[in-house]
Amino acid sequence: MHELAITQSVVDSVCERAGGRPIRSVRVRVGVLTAVVPDSMRFCFGLVTEGTAAEGARLEIDQPPGAGRCRTCAVAFTLTDLILLCPCGSADVEITSGQELQIVSMEVG
Repeated sequence: MHELAITQSVVDSVCERAGGRPIRSVRVRVGVLTAVVPDSMRFCFGLVTEGTAAEGARLEIDQPPGAGRCRTCAVAFTLTDLILLCPCGSADVEITSGQELQIVSMEVG
């Protein structure tokens, strides 16, 4: 379960930035193509925040859709999974969104 390691890194980062102040909420952006399961990340968040400044904080997850552009026919299209195949049949696809994994904001106080 890679969600545990990812969530631990998020919690470590926000706790470091909070400087000892209690954290009320954390908002992350996790693209659908990252293969991170939001429910698993929420579960892990509850575990790894125990005993930290983020204990009891709310985790908000934004999940932008995947998108790609075909290098063969130049069509932009939605990607729902990691099978990078253009409707024209080409596999020469550039991913333009959906791989984001970032801490967007946190609320302290």
